Amino acid sequence: MNAPTDISMKTDEVLRVELEVFRRQHRDLDEAIEALQATGTSDQLTIKRLKKQKLRLKDIIRLIEDRLTPDIIA
Repeated sequence: MNAPTDISMKTDEVLRVELEVFRRQHRDLDEAIEALQATGTSDQLTIKRLKKQKLRLKDIIRLIEDRLTPDIIA
């Protein structure tokens, strides 16, 4: 996962594309975790690693969403 640590230099269009890619990766990891857990013979270490990756992606998604969503002062 080559996630950028500095999103401030990217255009909104690039961020939107990356956001969709990261969301898809997040869904794929979710499906992989569910599939491994459904088999019952899954490696717990592998599941932990996948869950950790999923959390990292969630953090990146949240950062990008915050950047793309303007702050509205009510």
